[in-house]
Amino acid sequence: MATLYLTDPRSLVKKDAETLVVQIPADERAGTEKRQVRVPLIKVTQVVVYGDVTLTGGALAALLERGVDVCFCSQFGQFRGRLAPPLSKNSLIRLEQHRAHNDPARTLALAQSFVGGKLRNMRAMLLRANRKREDGELAAAAESLRRVIEQVEALRLTDGIIEGADPSRPQAGTAMGTLQGLEGAGTAFYFGAFARLLKEDWGFQKRQRRPPRDPVNALLSFGYVLLTNQVASAVSIVGLDPYVGFLHSSQFGKPALALDAMEPFRPLIVDSVVLTMLNTGMLGRNDFREELGAWHLTDAGRRSFLQKFEERLDTEIEHPVFGYKATYRRSLELEVRLVAKWLAGEIDEYRPFVVR
Repeated sequence: MATLYLTDPRSLVKKDAETLVVQIPADERAGTEKRQVRVPLIKVTQVVVYGDVTLTGGALAALLERGVDVCFCSQFGQFRGRLAPPLSKNSLIRLEQHRAHNDPARTLALAQSFVGGKLRNMRAMLLRANRKREDGELAAAAESLRRVIEQVEALRLTDGIIEGADPSRPQAGTAMGTLQGLEGAGTAFYFGAFARLLKEDWGFQKRQRRPPRDPVNALLSFGYVLLTNQVASAVSIVGLDPYVGFLHSSQFGKPALALDAMEPFRPLIVDSVVLTMLNTGMLGRNDFREELGAWHLTDAGRRSFLQKFEERLDTEIEHPVFGYKATYRRSLELEVRLVAKWLAGEIDEYRPFVVR
């Protein structure tokens, strides 16, 4: 069971019995001939469409009947929208989600967990990389992250105010603002040292999203879109509302809960793939192109990244909460299920996915 990525321009996807038929036209520039690929529907858990690709009504209906969502992206991987099956019939869990969203203490508790998980995994990435290098700057960044994590975990909201704070101030907003500020500081420490994890100079100085000013930022942005799609699908499977979040603000069309739940996985999945592909030569400078100051993957580079990204999702690890083997793909769904159990009161504490 995996994601079907449709990347070839002007492709046509039809349904034939229990199979998707992908008709790919000839490409004179790439020197490829017209071809056809058949994909059994039973193997598809998600479809991601890039650029000018057409899916027939029959193909879309078959995917939705099987609970498969379809994500649409631009040619360069920018998220455009999703076509998703109906939400699960468990409306009670969504009511609990909305109640928690309107409760400052519960909102802060979940947001703290998402931020803490992300920063802890960022720190783990730096410490792992520095085991043999003994790089002073990496060590300093990891220590700065440790101090930020302590501040994140020390935040408390009691009876509507932060413990130890001036009770005359509007503390709910202050608490979330403080948490977001700490997240930003910790992320800045991490990405301030990220270039030292690369064997070559790729021009990376800091995290820049729109537009990505170097190949590393192009890969990170592309990978995070892919990860968002994966988590949004898991949120829908579990039955929560992907647009009502806790750390990320709930805005029209923004999959806030998916963005929340993916935070601890950003460094472990996307950043890991980026470092592996650049440091091992799986991607070279010819796999990128620059247009008006923005960097993008070439078609060949994008296919290579998608393949490695899927391999990472299918990598088995020991789940830090449950203690049994699970792939990262499965762990994304388990993470959302843990959030749902906490919202429903079935568990006392939500523990994010954190590695050592």
